[in-house]
Amino acid sequence: MPKMVLLAQYLSINANVLNTFTKKAEIAVEVEDKDVTTFASLGWKEVIGGLKSGELGCEFLQDFAATQLDAIMWPLLGTVVPFEVRADQGAVSTSNPKYTGSILIKGWSPITGSVGDEASVSQSFPTSGAVVRATV
Repeated sequence: MPKMVLLAQYLSINANVLNTFTKKAEIAVEVEDKDVTTFASLGWKEVIGGLKSGELGCEFLQDFAATQLDAIMWPLLGTVVPFEVRADQGAVSTSNPKYTGSILIKGWSPITGSVGDEASVSQSFPTSGAVVRATV
């Protein structure tokens, strides 16, 4: 069974490659379950898939310098922008698919932490529209 250790994830938000700031990136997608149980179900619940949704979760090391992370993300607050995430920074392939779509920058927490903590930002962004998986 193949195994993989994430060493060089790729993350782009609004065409800004953010690898140098990113500690973690995860894309999660799901589909609503809709109850379609009837008396013909003989006491068993029946469900079908409804609307799909997704979320891009990120953890960044903060950088307030001009043109760096905070300067990139702050102006995006409240906008829908494109994203791309891959397990590795290498070329897109069958063993390194890319996941793309759009996300709503619905929040930004520029300063968090306690004494002695690294300056980091953990944020989740809901997807807007389809999330696409591609291998080319």
